[in-house]
Amino acid sequence: MKTAVIGAAGYAGGELVRLLCGHPQVKSVVATSRSQAGKKLGEVHPQLTHLTDATFQALTPVEAAQGAEVVFLALEHGGSGKIAADLMALGPKLIIDIAADFRTSDRALSEQYYGVHPSPELLPKFTYALADVLGQSLRGKMALAAPGCFATAAQLALWPLRGERSGDAGLRPAIWAITGSSGAGVGLKPALHHPARAHNIFAYSVMGHRHEGEILQRWREWTGDRQAEARLMVHAGPFVRGIYLTLHARGEGLSAEIYHKAYNGRPFVRVLDRPPELTHVVGTNYAHLFAAVSPDGREIQVTVAIDNLVKGAGGQAVQAMNLALGLEETLGLTGGGVWPI
Repeated sequence: MKTAVIGAAGYAGGELVRLLCGHPQVKSVVATSRSQAGKKLGEVHPQLTHLTDATFQALTPVEAAQGAEVVFLALEHGGSGKIAADLMALGPKLIIDIAADFRTSDRALSEQYYGVHPSPELLPKFTYALADVLGQSLRGKMALAAPGCFATAAQLALWPLRGERSGDAGLRPAIWAITGSSGAGVGLKPALHHPARAHNIFAYSVMGHRHEGEILQRWREWTGDRQAEARLMVHAGPFVRGIYLTLHARGEGLSAEIYHKAYNGRPFVRVLDRPPELTHVVGTNYAHLFAAVSPDGREIQVTVAIDNLVKGAGGQAVQAMNLALGLEETLGLTGGGVWPI
Protein backbone atom coordinates (compact mmCIF):
# COMPACT_ATOMS: atom_id res chain seq x y z
CA MET A 1 0.00 0.00 0.00
CA LYS A 2 1.38 3.40 -1.01
CA THR A 3 0.79 6.31 1.35
CA ALA A 4 1.50 10.02 1.40
CA VAL A 5 1.77 12.31 4.42
CA ILE A 6 1.31 15.93 3.40
CA GLY A 7 2.89 18.29 5.91
CA ALA A 8 4.96 15.73 7.80
CA ALA A 9 7.41 18.04 9.57
CA GLY A 10 5.36 18.52 12.74
CA TYR A 11 5.35 16.29 15.82
CA ALA A 12 2.11 14.52 14.88
CA GLY A 13 3.33 14.04 11.32
CA GLY A 14 6.56 12.52 12.57
CA GLU A 15 4.76 10.00 14.76
CA LEU A 16 2.40 9.16 11.91
CA VAL A 17 5.35 8.43 9.62
CA ARG A 18 6.99 6.32 12.36
CA LEU A 19 3.88 4.17 12.63
CA LEU A 20 3.46 3.85 8.87
CA CYS A 21 7.10 2.76 8.52
CA GLY A 22 6.36 -0.14 10.87
CA HIS A 23 3.00 -1.08 9.34
CA PRO A 24 3.12 -4.48 7.62
CA GLN A 25 0.77 -3.43 4.82
CA VAL A 26 2.46 -0.12 3.98
CA LYS A 27 4.90 -0.39 1.07
CA SER A 28 5.98 3.25 0.84
CA VAL A 29 5.56 6.62 2.53
CA VAL A 30 5.98 9.92 0.71
CA ALA A 31 6.47 12.73 3.24
CA THR A 32 6.23 16.36 2.17
CA SER A 33 7.35 19.59 3.80
CA ARG A 34 8.14 22.94 2.27
CA SER A 35 10.27 24.04 5.23
CA GLN A 36 12.29 20.81 5.48
CA ALA A 37 12.49 19.79 1.82
CA GLY A 38 15.65 17.87 0.97
CA LYS A 39 16.46 16.92 4.54
CA LYS A 40 16.38 13.31 5.67
CA LEU A 41 13.35 12.51 7.78
CA GLY A 42 15.64 11.45 10.62
CA GLU A 43 17.24 14.91 10.74
CA VAL A 44 13.90 16.41 11.72
CA HIS A 45 12.36 13.41 13.50
CA PRO A 46 15.16 11.52 15.32
CA GLN A 47 12.88 8.55 15.96
CA LEU A 48 12.97 7.86 12.20
CA THR A 49 16.77 7.73 11.90
CA HIS A 50 16.95 3.94 11.97
CA LEU A 51 13.69 3.37 10.08
CA THR A 52 14.21 5.16 6.78
CA ASP A 53 16.73 7.07 4.67
CA ALA A 54 13.97 8.94 2.85
CA THR A 55 13.97 12.72 2.54
CA PHE A 56 11.21 15.29 2.76
CA GLN A 57 9.82 16.06 -0.68
CA ALA A 58 9.00 19.55 -1.94
CA LEU A 59 5.90 18.32 -3.77
CA THR A 60 2.54 20.00 -4.07
CA PRO A 61 -0.27 18.10 -2.33
CA VAL A 62 -1.61 16.90 -5.67
CA GLU A 63 1.84 15.74 -6.80
CA ALA A 64 2.41 13.90 -3.52
CA ALA A 65 -0.99 12.20 -3.69
CA GLN A 66 -0.55 10.95 -7.25
CA GLY A 67 -0.59 7.15 -7.08
CA ALA A 68 -1.09 7.05 -3.29
CA GLU A 69 -3.83 4.78 -2.03
CA VAL A 70 -4.03 6.55 1.34
CA VAL A 71 -3.37 10.27 1.78
CA PHE A 72 -2.87 11.79 5.23
CA LEU A 73 -3.17 15.55 5.75
CA ALA A 74 -1.01 16.84 8.62
CA LEU A 75 -1.30 20.54 7.87
CA GLU A 76 -2.01 23.56 10.03
CA HIS A 77 -5.65 24.46 10.54
CA GLY A 78 -7.23 25.72 7.34
CA GLY A 79 -4.75 23.97 5.05
CA SER A 80 -6.72 20.76 4.53
CA GLY A 81 -9.90 22.60 3.62
CA LYS A 82 -8.15 24.40 0.78
CA ILE A 83 -6.85 21.25 -0.94
CA ALA A 84 -9.28 18.46 0.00
CA ALA A 85 -11.44 18.81 -3.12
CA ASP A 86 -8.44 18.53 -5.45
CA LEU A 87 -7.17 15.46 -3.60
CA MET A 88 -10.57 13.77 -3.61
CA ALA A 89 -10.73 14.25 -7.38
CA LEU A 90 -7.63 12.03 -7.71
CA GLY A 91 -9.64 9.10 -6.37
CA PRO A 92 -7.46 7.64 -3.59
CA LYS A 93 -8.96 4.84 -1.55
CA LEU A 94 -8.85 6.99 1.56
CA ILE A 95 -8.09 10.51 2.76
CA ILE A 96 -7.48 11.11 6.47
CA ASP A 97 -7.21 14.63 7.87
CA ILE A 98 -5.41 14.70 11.21
CA ALA A 99 -5.87 18.46 11.49
CA ALA A 100 -9.07 20.18 12.62
CA ASP A 101 -10.70 21.25 9.36
CA PHE A 102 -13.36 18.53 9.12
CA ARG A 103 -13.86 17.45 12.73
CA THR A 104 -16.92 19.60 13.37
CA SER A 105 -19.47 19.02 10.63
CA ASP A 106 -22.07 21.14 12.43
CA ARG A 107 -21.45 24.36 10.55
CA ALA A 108 -22.59 26.64 13.38
CA LEU A 109 -20.24 24.96 15.86
CA SER A 110 -17.44 24.92 13.29
CA GLU A 111 -17.70 28.66 12.73
CA GLN A 112 -18.09 29.35 16.46
CA TYR A 113 -14.83 27.62 17.32
CA TYR A 114 -12.80 28.00 14.12
CA GLY A 115 -14.26 30.83 12.07
CA VAL A 116 -15.27 30.73 8.41
CA HIS A 117 -14.52 27.37 6.78
CA PRO A 118 -12.65 27.40 3.46
CA SER A 119 -14.78 24.55 2.04
CA PRO A 120 -18.03 24.20 4.02
CA GLU A 121 -19.59 22.09 1.26
CA LEU A 122 -17.07 19.33 2.07
CA LEU A 123 -17.91 19.10 5.77
CA PRO A 124 -20.58 16.37 5.28
CA LYS A 125 -18.24 14.28 3.13
CA PHE A 126 -15.88 13.51 6.04
CA THR A 127 -16.68 10.94 8.72
CA TYR A 128 -15.54 11.74 12.24
CA ALA A 129 -13.17 8.87 13.02
CA LEU A 130 -13.29 8.26 16.77
CA ALA A 131 -11.96 4.78 16.17
CA ASP A 132 -12.45 3.27 19.63
CA VAL A 133 -16.16 4.12 19.56
CA LEU A 134 -17.06 3.67 15.88
CA GLY A 135 -14.98 0.55 15.23
CA GLN A 136 -16.12 -1.48 12.22
CA SER A 137 -18.66 1.15 11.17
CA LEU A 138 -15.71 3.02 9.60
CA ARG A 139 -15.23 0.25 7.05
CA GLY A 140 -15.53 1.50 3.49
CA LYS A 141 -15.38 5.19 4.38
CA MET A 142 -13.34 7.27 1.95
CA ALA A 143 -12.74 10.50 3.88
CA LEU A 144 -12.04 10.61 7.59
CA ALA A 145 -11.48 13.40 10.11
CA ALA A 146 -9.25 12.24 12.96
CA PRO A 147 -10.38 13.65 16.34
CA GLY A 148 -8.30 16.16 18.29
CA CYS A 149 -6.18 14.98 21.20
CA PHE A 150 -8.21 16.58 24.01
CA ALA A 151 -11.41 15.59 22.23
CA THR A 152 -10.30 11.96 22.01
CA ALA A 153 -9.68 11.68 25.74
CA ALA A 154 -12.84 13.63 26.61
CA GLN A 155 -15.10 11.58 24.36
CA LEU A 156 -13.75 8.28 25.64
CA ALA A 157 -14.82 9.50 29.09
CA LEU A 158 -18.20 10.75 27.81
CA TRP A 159 -19.32 7.93 25.51
CA PRO A 160 -20.43 5.44 28.21
CA LEU A 161 -22.43 8.23 29.93
CA ARG A 162 -24.58 9.02 26.90
CA GLY A 163 -27.66 7.24 28.26
CA GLU A 164 -27.41 8.66 31.78
CA ARG A 165 -29.52 11.57 32.98
CA SER A 166 -29.73 14.06 35.83
CA GLY A 167 -33.14 15.67 35.75
CA ASP A 168 -34.12 17.83 32.78
CA ALA A 169 -30.72 19.47 32.46
CA GLY A 170 -28.73 16.32 31.67
CA LEU A 171 -25.39 15.49 33.21
CA ARG A 172 -23.54 18.67 32.15
CA PRO A 173 -20.07 17.14 32.66
CA ALA A 174 -17.09 19.25 33.68
CA ILE A 175 -13.85 18.05 32.06
CA TRP A 176 -10.42 19.10 33.35
CA ALA A 177 -7.36 18.19 31.28
CA ILE A 178 -3.63 18.85 31.19
CA THR A 179 -1.30 18.32 28.24
CA GLY A 180 2.42 18.31 27.52
CA SER A 181 4.31 20.87 25.47
CA SER A 182 4.28 18.77 22.27
CA GLY A 183 0.55 19.48 22.00
CA ALA A 184 1.32 23.05 20.99
CA GLY A 185 3.25 21.98 17.91
CA VAL A 186 6.82 22.30 16.72
CA GLY A 187 6.86 26.07 16.24
CA LEU A 188 8.58 28.28 18.79
CA LYS A 189 6.23 30.18 21.07
CA PRO A 190 6.93 32.07 24.32
CA ALA A 191 4.86 29.61 26.38
CA LEU A 192 6.90 26.67 25.06
CA HIS A 193 10.33 27.86 26.16
CA HIS A 194 11.79 25.72 28.92
CA PRO A 195 11.79 28.49 31.60
CA ALA A 196 8.09 29.10 30.98
CA ARG A 197 7.06 25.46 30.92
CA ALA A 198 9.25 23.64 33.44
CA HIS A 199 7.96 23.55 37.03
CA ASN A 200 4.82 25.37 35.88
CA ILE A 201 1.12 24.76 35.15
CA PHE A 202 -1.25 27.24 33.57
CA ALA A 203 -4.70 27.32 32.00
CA TYR A 204 -5.25 28.48 28.43
CA SER A 205 -8.10 28.89 25.91
CA VAL A 206 -10.33 29.56 28.90
CA MET A 207 -14.09 29.14 28.29
CA GLY A 208 -13.67 28.06 24.70
CA HIS A 209 -10.91 25.64 23.68
CA ARG A 210 -11.34 24.68 20.04
CA HIS A 211 -11.72 20.96 20.77
CA GLU A 212 -14.85 21.77 22.74
CA GLY A 213 -16.75 22.20 19.47
CA GLU A 214 -16.24 18.62 18.32
CA ILE A 215 -16.93 17.36 21.86
CA LEU A 216 -20.23 19.22 21.99
CA GLN A 217 -21.35 17.98 18.58
CA ARG A 218 -20.86 14.32 19.50
CA TRP A 219 -22.21 14.70 23.04
CA ARG A 220 -25.40 16.23 21.61
CA GLU A 221 -25.69 13.53 18.97
CA TRP A 222 -25.14 10.76 21.51
CA THR A 223 -27.63 12.12 24.04
CA GLY A 224 -30.19 13.25 21.46
CA ASP A 225 -30.27 16.62 23.23
CA ARG A 226 -29.33 19.60 21.05
CA GLN A 227 -28.88 21.72 24.17
CA ALA A 228 -26.61 19.29 26.03
CA GLU A 229 -23.51 20.90 27.51
CA ALA A 230 -20.02 19.72 28.45
CA ARG A 231 -17.32 22.17 29.48
CA LEU A 232 -13.65 21.49 28.68
CA MET A 233 -11.00 23.17 30.85
CA VAL A 234 -7.47 22.77 29.49
CA HIS A 235 -4.06 23.32 31.08
CA ALA A 236 -0.41 23.21 30.04
CA GLY A 237 1.87 20.98 32.09
CA PRO A 238 5.65 20.69 32.66
CA PHE A 239 6.13 17.56 30.56
CA VAL A 240 6.45 16.80 26.83
CA ARG A 241 3.93 14.13 25.86
CA GLY A 242 0.51 13.01 26.94
CA ILE A 243 -2.89 14.14 28.17
CA TYR A 244 -4.32 13.43 31.60
CA LEU A 245 -8.02 14.18 31.85
CA THR A 246 -10.61 14.05 34.62
CA LEU A 247 -14.37 14.21 34.07
CA HIS A 248 -16.89 14.89 36.83
CA ALA A 249 -20.66 14.64 36.50
CA ARG A 250 -23.73 14.31 38.71
CA GLY A 251 -26.63 12.01 37.97
CA GLU A 252 -28.79 9.25 39.39
CA GLY A 253 -27.91 5.58 39.71
CA LEU A 254 -24.48 5.97 38.16
CA SER A 255 -22.18 2.95 37.94
CA ALA A 256 -18.58 2.37 36.92
CA GLU A 257 -19.68 -0.85 35.25
CA ILE A 258 -20.92 1.09 32.22
CA TYR A 259 -17.28 1.70 31.25
CA HIS A 260 -16.40 -1.98 31.30
CA LYS A 261 -19.45 -2.75 29.13
CA ALA A 262 -18.83 0.13 26.71
CA TYR A 263 -15.24 -0.87 25.96
CA ASN A 264 -15.49 -4.63 26.26
CA GLY A 265 -13.52 -6.07 23.34
CA ARG A 266 -12.12 -2.74 22.17
CA PRO A 267 -8.40 -3.45 21.70
CA PHE A 268 -6.94 -0.07 22.62
CA VAL A 269 -9.05 0.99 25.60
CA ARG A 270 -8.15 -0.47 28.97
CA VAL A 271 -10.53 0.14 31.87
CA LEU A 272 -8.45 -0.14 35.03
CA ASP A 273 -9.25 -0.78 38.67
CA ARG A 274 -7.16 2.21 39.77
CA PRO A 275 -6.43 5.69 38.38
CA PRO A 276 -4.16 5.55 35.31
CA GLU A 277 -0.65 6.96 35.16
CA LEU A 278 0.33 9.09 32.20
CA THR A 279 3.77 7.56 31.67
CA HIS A 280 2.21 4.11 31.18
CA VAL A 281 0.66 5.15 27.84
CA VAL A 282 3.34 7.47 26.41
CA GLY A 283 4.42 6.25 22.99
CA THR A 284 1.42 3.92 22.62
CA ASN A 285 -2.00 3.91 20.97
CA TYR A 286 -3.68 2.82 24.21
CA ALA A 287 -6.08 4.78 26.38
CA HIS A 288 -6.23 3.95 30.09
CA LEU A 289 -9.47 4.78 31.94
CA PHE A 290 -10.68 4.57 35.52
CA ALA A 291 -14.19 5.35 36.77
CA ALA A 292 -15.18 5.93 40.39
CA VAL A 293 -18.72 6.49 41.71
CA SER A 294 -19.84 7.98 45.00
CA PRO A 295 -21.52 5.62 47.49
CA ASP A 296 -24.95 7.09 46.72
CA GLY A 297 -24.50 6.70 42.95
CA ARG A 298 -25.01 10.41 42.27
CA GLU A 299 -21.48 11.41 41.28
CA ILE A 300 -19.00 9.92 38.88
CA GLN A 301 -15.36 10.79 38.33
CA VAL A 302 -13.53 9.39 35.29
CA THR A 303 -9.81 9.72 34.60
CA VAL A 304 -8.23 9.10 31.19
CA ALA A 305 -4.59 8.97 30.13
CA ILE A 306 -3.47 9.01 26.48
CA ASP A 307 -0.45 9.96 24.39
CA ASN A 308 -1.48 13.11 22.54
CA LEU A 309 0.70 12.35 19.50
CA VAL A 310 -0.27 8.69 19.10
CA LYS A 311 -3.74 7.96 20.43
CA GLY A 312 -4.57 11.65 20.03
CA ALA A 313 -3.19 11.97 16.49
CA GLY A 314 -1.08 9.61 14.35
CA GLY A 315 -1.97 6.34 16.07
CA GLN A 316 -5.71 6.88 15.94
CA ALA A 317 -5.37 7.89 12.27
CA VAL A 318 -3.63 4.59 11.48
CA GLN A 319 -6.24 2.69 13.52
CA ALA A 320 -8.99 4.43 11.52
CA MET A 321 -7.15 3.57 8.28
CA ASN A 322 -7.05 -0.09 9.27
CA LEU A 323 -10.78 -0.09 10.00
CA ALA A 324 -11.74 1.81 6.86
CA LEU A 325 -9.75 -0.52 4.60
CA GLY A 326 -10.95 -3.72 6.25
CA LEU A 327 -7.56 -4.55 7.75
CA GLU A 328 -6.93 -5.95 11.21
CA GLU A 329 -7.60 -2.98 13.50
CA THR A 330 -4.42 -3.41 15.52
CA LEU A 331 -1.94 -3.69 12.62
CA GLY A 332 1.18 -1.63 13.26
CA LEU A 333 -0.10 -0.32 16.59
CA THR A 334 0.54 -2.84 19.34
CA GLY A 335 4.04 -1.77 20.31
CA GLY A 336 4.72 -0.99 23.95
CA GLY A 337 5.72 2.32 25.42
CA VAL A 338 9.00 3.46 26.94
CA TRP A 339 9.73 3.37 30.67
CA PRO A 340 11.07 5.34 32.41
CA ILE A 341 10.77 8.52 30.37
